Amino acid sequence: MSDDTRFVVTRSSLATANGPRANIVAVMALISPVAVGALASFLLWNPIGLIVGVILGFLAAQAPKVAKQWESAVVLRLGKYIGLRGPGLFWIIPFVDTIAAWVDQRVIPTSFAAEDTLTSDTVPVNVDAVLFWMVYDPEKAALEVQDYPQAVSWAAQTALRDIIGRTFLTDLLRGRERIEEELQKLIDERSNPWGVTVQSVEMRDVIIPAALQDAMSREAQAAREKQARIILAQAEVEIASMFGTASESYQDNPTALHLRAMNMLYEGLKEKGALMLVPSTAVESMGMGGLIGAAALRQRTLTGADELPENPE
Repeated sequence: MSDDTRFVVTRSSLATANGPRANIVAVMALISPVAVGALASFLLWNPIGLIVGVILGFLAAQAPKVAKQWESAVVLRLGKYIGLRGPGLFWIIPFVDTIAAWVDQRVIPTSFAAEDTLTSDTVPVNVDAVLFWMVYDPEKAALEVQDYPQAVSWAAQTALRDIIGRTFLTDLLRGRERIEEELQKLIDERSNPWGVTVQSVEMRDVIIPAALQDAMSREAQAAREKQARIILAQAEVEIASMFGTASESYQDNPTALHLRAMNMLYEGLKEKGALMLVPSTAVESMGMGGLIGAAALRQRTLTGADELPENPE
C-alpha cells in the first residue's frame, strides 16, 4: 500500500469516528415524545400533537452522547472550546454545543515507508517501518493540528528520510536499534506539540538493489574464505610447533620412538587390514623393518598362507 492510499484510509477512519453517532439513549429520547404526540393526536383527532412530538423528540435526541472507554469528546460551545467529555454518557445543548472530534487515546499502529531514498554513501534503499503512538492530550490534538493522524504519518516519513540521508548503508543494516531510537526521538519532538507521544518505532524491512545484494554476498563469501585460510594456517603453525616439541622428546629416547612406530603399525593394520611402506630413512630411523616383517608373518599366519607357493618352471 502506498503512502497516499494509507493516508486516505486514515482520513476515512477519522471521518467515520467524528461523524454522527447513534446511541440507545438518543433513540429513546426521540421515540418517547413522538409516541406521546402520536397518542395525543389520536385522542384529540388533531395532528398538532404528533408534529410537536416529532420536533421535541428530534431536539431531545441531539442532547445525549456516549463516548467509549478509550475516547474523549472535544466539545465546543458556539465555536469556543469548553472542555472534554467522556467516557460514558454525557449531555450537550442541541444546536449550541458541537462535538469537534472524538479522540481515540489507545496506542495506534501506523505503517510508513521511505522509497528510493539515498543513504549517506549514495545507495538507494527502501525502508518499511511501523510507528506506535498515542494521544496523551486530546485538547491539543483537536485544537493545535487540523488532522493529527495524517500529521503524525507525514512527520514519521520525513524523519525516516532525514535519518536515512545521513546514515551509511552498513550502519543502516547493522545498527537498527540505534536508528529506531533516534527515529523515535525525532518524531516525538515533532509530534509532542500536537498532544501526541511516540511509544516505539520498529523497522520491518530494508530493501537494497539486487546488484548490490549480489556484490555484498560475494564480499561476505570472500571474507569467510579468507578467515578459513587464516584458521588453517594457524592450525599448521600449531601442528608444526607440536611436532617440534615431539621431535625433541624422541631425539634422546629411542624406546619412545620405537613404541610410536609400533602404535603407527597397529593403527594402520587395524583400520585397513594391510599396510604398505616405501623404503626410506624413516623406516630405518624408527626401527620399523623388524616390525614390518613380524607384522607380515602374523598376517600370513592369520590368513593360513604358511606355505609359499611353488614357482612354476
